Amino acid sequence: MPEPFDTRYPMSYDMTEATAPADRGGGPVDLAVSGRRPLTGGPRRRPFPWRKASGRRSGGPAGAAAGRGLWSDAWHDLRRNPVFILSALIILFLVVIAIWPQLIASGNPYHGDLAKAQDGPAPGHPFGYDLQGRDVYTRTVYGARTSITVGICATLGAALLGSVLGGLAGYFGGWWDALLSRVADVFFAIPILLGGLVFLSVVTSGSVWPVVGFIVLLGWPQISRIARGSVVTVKEHDYVQAARALGASGRRTLLRHIAPNAVAPVIVVSTIALGTYISLEATLSFLGVGLKPPTVSWGIDISSAATQIRNAPHMLMWPAGALSITVLAFIMLGDAVRDALDPKLR
Repeated sequence: MPEPFDTRYPMSYDMTEATAPADRGGGPVDLAVSGRRPLTGGPRRRPFPWRKASGRRSGGPAGAAAGRGLWSDAWHDLRRNPVFILSALIILFLVVIAIWPQLIASGNPYHGDLAKAQDGPAPGHPFGYDLQGRDVYTRTVYGARTSITVGICATLGAALLGSVLGGLAGYFGGWWDALLSRVADVFFAIPILLGGLVFLSVVTSGSVWPVVGFIVLLGWPQISRIARGSVVTVKEHDYVQAARALGASGRRTLLRHIAPNAVAPVIVVSTIALGTYISLEATLSFLGVGLKPPTVSWGIDISSAATQIRNAPHMLMWPAGALSITVLAFIMLGDAVRDALDPKLR
């Protein structure tokens, strides 16, 4: 066998004959006899250029499947879930009319004509009139703004407070975990409906913010426990231990490695709880301790229509139907998100 070429010399060789370096010994070498390929300075070509590269390198299906993470994989499943699509469209419609109710309702929700009190559907007023002669359709549309505002603000507040406290308790453990767990147990012991009757009965304001504050106050312990359990599970994984071994600080480990992988259960629980908070606001308003007139709310309209259900059932049917559809849409959305983010269901 001929001795290999020394890489210290430039690779410019004749196609018919190559000479080994003088200082290494040896003479002319016949490439045809040795069986070696002629050495050229150009790039090496693939022996089968007509073959396509594998999916992992070309971005094909195999590479896409291998490169997807939890969130991209969940979004891939959600786009093909009819339950998610239907609930998302309903919620999108509710959010749009909550922001711009004038798009589908041109009337004034506060204007009433006592001569038309409790009248049924009429041209331009498909839902009829309430006890004070106000248009039920207009009030149903404007009521979405209050319910969506309370649900979103209460969910964001409870999720933020619960995630921070529960995540810190699960990460640090020790006395901090014990203290927060006992505080959460105290709030868990308060029945949410009874607590609302007691807390909101002393509040004179009829705006949405006292209701939002009360829901956040009694809603954060549930999300806190979910966040704590998720952080306790994630922080024992190998990649977290590797980050610590490489010298990552506690703050970086928590924010970059633990929090992104522990937030999925919190999102699922918060999405389902949003519908529950909307129904809780309607219940408190129905009992007279939540929102108060002149605020437009589905709970207030249901409360005023409950005594006239036999004489004018349309007053109760439309706001109650809108409330039911809204709560159901958020619960369906939460179930779809849970199925997409839970690896055990795959």
